[in-house]
Amino acid sequence: MRPLIEFCVNNLTPEVLEVKKRLEQDPDLDVLEYGCLGNCGICAEKPYALVNGDLISADTAEELYIKIRKAVDEMEFRF
Repeated sequence: MRPLIEFCVNNLTPEVLEVKKRLEQDPDLDVLEYGCLGNCGICAEKPYALVNGDLISADTAEELYIKIRKAVDEMEFRF
């Protein structure tokens, strides 16, 4: 199963959009964008994404990218 990374369109600042584009370059990931993921409180505060349903948030977009990559790497060791 390929890791699924989901982004909320309302959270896609230019910086988070760059993170999404970087992740889309990886053929081993499924990256999707939704109108709303139902996490409005965190969405209004900071960058976030769902990785296989787990909420990952960070203070900056670059930190979000690093945390997403770490979560994906940890998943690969579980399978």
